[in-house]
Amino acid sequence: MEGRKEFVQIDQNDLFPYLLVNIGSGVSMIKVDGDGKFERVSGTNVGGGTYWGLGRLLTKCKSFDELLELSQRGDNRTIDMLVGDIYGGMDYSKIGLSASTIASSFGKTISEKKELTDYRPEDISLSLLRMISYNIGQISYLNALRFGLKRIFFGGFFIRGHAYTMDTISFAVHFWSKGEAQAMFLRHEGFLGALGAFMSYEKHGLDDLMVHQLVERFPMGAPYIGGKIHGPPLGNLNEKISWMEKFVQKGTEITAPVPMAPPGTTGLGGFEVPSSKGCTLRSDASALNVGVLHLVPTLEVFPQLADPKMYEPNTIDLSDHNELEYWFTVLSEHLSDLVDKAVASEGGTDDAKRRGDAFARAFSAHLARLMEEPAAYGKLGLANLLELREECLREFQFVDAYRSIKQRENEASLAVLPDLLAELDSMTEETRLLTLIEGVLAANIFDWGSRACVELYHKGTIIEIYRMSRNKMQRPWRVDDFDVFKERMLGSGDKKPRPHKRALLFVDNSGADVVLGMLPLARELLQRGTEVVLVANSLPALNDVTAMELPDIVAEAAKHCDILRRAAEAGGLLVDAMINTSDGSKENSSSVPLMVVENGCGSPCIDLRQVSSELAAAAKDADLIILEGMGRALHTNFNARFKCEALKLAMVKNQRLAEKLIKGNIYDCVCRYEPAS
Repeated sequence: MEGRKEFVQIDQNDLFPYLLVNIGSGVSMIKVDGDGKFERVSGTNVGGGTYWGLGRLLTKCKSFDELLELSQRGDNRTIDMLVGDIYGGMDYSKIGLSASTIASSFGKTISEKKELTDYRPEDISLSLLRMISYNIGQISYLNALRFGLKRIFFGGFFIRGHAYTMDTISFAVHFWSKGEAQAMFLRHEGFLGALGAFMSYEKHGLDDLMVHQLVERFPMGAPYIGGKIHGPPLGNLNEKISWMEKFVQKGTEITAPVPMAPPGTTGLGGFEVPSSKGCTLRSDASALNVGVLHLVPTLEVFPQLADPKMYEPNTIDLSDHNELEYWFTVLSEHLSDLVDKAVASEGGTDDAKRRGDAFARAFSAHLARLMEEPAAYGKLGLANLLELREECLREFQFVDAYRSIKQRENEASLAVLPDLLAELDSMTEETRLLTLIEGVLAANIFDWGSRACVELYHKGTIIEIYRMSRNKMQRPWRVDDFDVFKERMLGSGDKKPRPHKRALLFVDNSGADVVLGMLPLARELLQRGTEVVLVANSLPALNDVTAMELPDIVAEAAKHCDILRRAAEAGGLLVDAMINTSDGSKENSSSVPLMVVENGCGSPCIDLRQVSSELAAAAKDADLIILEGMGRALHTNFNARFKCEALKLAMVKNQRLAEKLIKGNIYDCVCRYEPAS
């Protein structure tokens, strides 16, 4: 309304019934009652073809987009007869009509002795657009009223993402329904028919895609990531496909887009092909700014969400312009360091430097566009920005910018793991649990996505920084529910609580974070008879550990711990069950499995409305969720509620986030325990 787009996340379980109004040359109105249950109930021959045809005759425009551009500069008051023209500039309040309401489209031209050439083409285009859009909006509402439908979707190539067209239709629906019905528009309205044709035409490979869906998880030009659960089957996987919107396009040759002035209205985002041919890597550079739909097999809603309809992953509201500007600045300041890491990960070759420079220009162009028009790519949250950065890196063939850093930090952490486990085993149960949680929080300091933490790396080795961080763990923490969690784990007095059946541990960074923080916590849960599923990224993002890397880390850790070895064997993580162990005590070992599952994303954050089918299957029997790290527990999901128990653990490594979220300071800690909803 009034030029402002409000993006709506619709629960698939609450989708039907609705009215679909498809506006092409003409208009079809389809009542949809369920999957495959639909009926064309009405339509009109006054549609997009009418607008273009009359507009071409009256304005001599050569294209539909040219006609739309004209309307943006028009003033329909010179052509349309308004209520105020009839009633002396006054509202007709008796019947609820304002002075600006159109009484008769093109009505003012009747009484004026003017020729067509006396009217501005811009005013004609706008008047024509309003006449047709209002007509479509009114007929749509009347059909919705006829069938008792509150939800109306508008699609078709007539709309073209044109704000004024959507505004006019929305106004008409709102006006005639007295605010009871809402007009909603599809992000890619012009391609509705093409998508339907693809999904229904099985002979062109859709069946084959379904068969091989677990192999081809991410059709993004990325290497094979696994696409399978490491461990025993966790349930039957539903054969579904879903669409995920990306804002970079698959391709091996890409250049950065160049801003236009002024931007066009074709929906291509205001970018054109660079004029210089020398550095151009492909001709359709503008496609970097078009939302591209990728077919992603079996992404599902996380089944442990307490209320999927009310779930909002993003904690930070970027509709606040100051907030948006701050995070854009953070991302921009981090860009040069990220480019250096990306180029180094590819050996510092000239080709890598060229791609690094192209990535920096492309991502900066995305940020500039979003700063000018935050709604350009849909609903914008911090998680979306961070994912856009990772997608952009992959688009320029930087598969894992922090690969060598992760390997180095994993090796250093694994070297001291045996000493840490021996220290933990010497403690009482209560002291050990506190030390484990402190260890997770302390190890979460290793985050290459935080500038404050990157500066720490210059002040000591990974082990020195970890020990310093542990020594500074002073309770109470800024958010401190440890005592409640301790009572749930250990009980009080003679009352011993039941162990959890299955725990999902959403891990964060490589190195000390996972090796010295989350693995010892997983080991403790295993000792208590709890199945443990380590949930990690499907694709690399910053220094986050991936599901493909975790089995090797677990295998190395298992060489020093019989508990981890037996659990990894039970979970199918160890191919060679004859790994030598230095931990000979087996009386406390557990036969419950330790498993690894990918989460379906490649971002530092996670949107639990779109997770892998493997994770969804694993989650069905879970009664404890542990979200660790700023991205998954603070930037996203801090306010999420679950059907089962949840523990959110993170060290805050950004001063602004600390102030806004927990009214604290940088390096404050969060230990939030939530019982089952």
